[in-house]
Amino acid sequence: MNAHELLRLLQAEHDETAARADQLREQIEQFTTALAETEARLAELAATRKVIDGLTTPDHEPAAAENATVYQRIVTAFNEHPGKVFRVRDLHEHLGLPTDEPSINVTRSRLGRLVRQGLLEQPGRGQYQKRT
Repeated sequence: MNAHELLRLLQAEHDETAARADQLREQIEQFTTALAETEARLAELAATRKVIDGLTTPDHEPAAAENATVYQRIVTAFNEHPGKVFRVRDLHEHLGLPTDEPSINVTRSRLGRLVRQGLLEQPGRGQYQKRT
Protein backbone atom coordinates (compact mmCIF):
# COMPACT_ATOMS: atom_id res chain seq x y z
CA MET A 1 0.00 0.00 0.00
CA ASN A 2 1.46 3.34 -1.00
CA ALA A 3 1.13 6.68 0.77
CA HIS A 4 -1.45 7.95 -1.74
CA GLU A 5 -3.77 4.99 -1.03
CA LEU A 6 -3.26 5.38 2.71
CA LEU A 7 -4.24 9.06 2.53
CA ARG A 8 -7.37 8.20 0.49
CA LEU A 9 -8.48 5.61 3.10
CA LEU A 10 -7.73 8.02 5.90
CA GLN A 11 -9.84 10.73 4.19
CA ALA A 12 -12.72 8.28 3.66
CA GLU A 13 -12.71 7.31 7.35
CA HIS A 14 -12.48 11.00 8.30
CA ASP A 15 -15.53 11.80 6.13
CA GLU A 16 -17.55 8.93 7.65
CA THR A 17 -16.59 9.98 11.19
CA ALA A 18 -17.45 13.63 10.45
CA ALA A 19 -20.85 12.56 9.09
CA ARG A 20 -21.48 10.47 12.22
CA ALA A 21 -20.48 13.43 14.41
CA ASP A 22 -22.99 15.63 12.52
CA GLN A 23 -25.73 13.03 13.10
CA LEU A 24 -24.90 12.90 16.79
CA ARG A 25 -24.92 16.72 17.04
CA GLU A 26 -28.42 16.75 15.46
CA GLN A 27 -29.58 14.13 17.96
CA ILE A 28 -28.09 16.13 20.83
CA GLU A 29 -29.96 19.22 19.61
CA GLN A 30 -33.22 17.25 19.39
CA PHE A 31 -32.68 15.73 22.82
CA THR A 32 -31.80 19.13 24.29
CA THR A 33 -35.04 20.59 22.93
CA ALA A 34 -37.06 17.62 24.15
CA LEU A 35 -35.39 17.84 27.57
CA ALA A 36 -36.17 21.57 27.89
CA GLU A 37 -39.82 20.95 26.95
CA THR A 38 -40.05 18.05 29.41
CA GLU A 39 -38.46 20.06 32.23
CA ALA A 40 -40.91 22.93 31.56
CA ARG A 41 -43.79 20.47 31.77
CA LEU A 42 -42.40 19.07 35.03
CA ALA A 43 -42.28 22.60 36.45
CA GLU A 44 -45.92 23.15 35.41
CA LEU A 45 -46.94 19.89 37.05
CA ALA A 46 -45.06 20.76 40.25
CA ALA A 47 -46.78 24.15 40.39
CA THR A 48 -50.17 22.50 39.82
CA ARG A 49 -49.46 19.98 42.58
CA LYS A 50 -48.48 22.81 44.92
CA VAL A 51 -51.73 24.66 44.23
CA ILE A 52 -53.82 21.53 44.71
CA ASP A 53 -51.93 20.63 47.89
CA GLY A 54 -52.70 24.12 49.17
CA LEU A 55 -56.40 23.52 48.60
CA THR A 56 -56.53 20.22 50.48
CA THR A 57 -56.01 19.34 54.10
CA PRO A 58 -52.51 18.16 55.09
CA ASP A 59 -53.47 14.49 55.03
CA HIS A 60 -54.97 14.93 51.53
CA GLU A 61 -58.47 14.13 52.68
CA PRO A 62 -61.29 16.27 51.32
CA ALA A 63 -62.22 19.26 53.44
CA ALA A 64 -64.97 18.66 55.93
CA ALA A 65 -68.50 19.36 54.72
CA GLU A 66 -68.78 22.05 57.39
CA ASN A 67 -65.84 23.97 55.91
CA ALA A 68 -67.16 23.59 52.38
CA THR A 69 -70.48 25.03 53.54
CA VAL A 70 -68.76 28.04 55.11
CA TYR A 71 -66.74 28.60 51.93
CA GLN A 72 -69.94 28.32 49.89
CA ARG A 73 -71.65 30.85 52.14
CA ILE A 74 -68.71 33.25 51.87
CA VAL A 75 -68.54 33.00 48.08
CA THR A 76 -72.33 33.35 47.83
CA ALA A 77 -72.24 36.51 49.95
CA PHE A 78 -69.67 38.06 47.62
CA ASN A 79 -71.60 36.90 44.53
CA GLU A 80 -74.81 38.45 45.88
CA HIS A 81 -72.99 41.76 46.57
CA PRO A 82 -70.32 41.95 43.83
CA GLY A 83 -69.44 45.62 44.38
CA LYS A 84 -69.55 45.58 48.17
CA VAL A 85 -66.36 45.71 50.19
CA PHE A 86 -66.59 43.53 53.30
CA ARG A 87 -64.48 43.66 56.44
CA VAL A 88 -64.19 40.26 58.13
CA ARG A 89 -66.35 41.21 61.13
CA ASP A 90 -69.03 42.67 58.83
CA LEU A 91 -69.01 39.48 56.77
CA HIS A 92 -69.44 37.42 59.96
CA GLU A 93 -72.41 39.55 61.00
CA HIS A 94 -73.89 39.29 57.49
CA LEU A 95 -73.56 35.49 57.54
CA GLY A 96 -74.62 35.10 61.17
CA LEU A 97 -71.27 33.62 62.17
CA PRO A 98 -69.71 34.09 65.63
CA THR A 99 -67.67 37.28 65.98
CA ASP A 100 -65.12 36.01 68.50
CA GLU A 101 -61.48 36.54 67.55
CA PRO A 102 -60.62 32.87 66.80
CA SER A 103 -63.57 32.60 64.38
CA ILE A 104 -62.60 35.89 62.74
CA ASN A 105 -59.02 34.62 62.28
CA VAL A 106 -60.25 31.42 60.61
CA THR A 107 -62.32 33.49 58.20
CA ARG A 108 -59.33 35.76 57.48
CA SER A 109 -57.42 32.65 56.50
CA ARG A 110 -60.28 31.48 54.27
CA LEU A 111 -60.52 34.90 52.62
CA GLY A 112 -56.76 34.89 52.04
CA ARG A 113 -57.06 31.57 50.25
CA LEU A 114 -59.91 32.93 48.09
CA VAL A 115 -57.73 35.94 47.24
CA ARG A 116 -54.84 33.64 46.23
CA GLN A 117 -57.25 31.62 44.09
CA GLY A 118 -58.28 34.79 42.30
CA LEU A 119 -61.94 34.78 43.40
CA LEU A 120 -61.60 37.83 45.66
CA GLU A 121 -59.39 40.88 45.83
CA GLN A 122 -58.20 43.12 48.64
CA PRO A 123 -58.82 46.78 47.84
CA GLY A 124 -57.38 47.72 51.24
CA ARG A 125 -56.01 46.21 54.42
CA GLY A 126 -58.62 43.91 55.97
CA GLN A 127 -61.08 44.59 53.15
CA TYR A 128 -62.31 42.03 50.63
CA GLN A 129 -64.50 42.17 47.57
CA LYS A 130 -65.38 40.04 44.59
CA ARG A 131 -62.80 40.24 41.82
CA THR A 132 -64.26 41.86 38.72
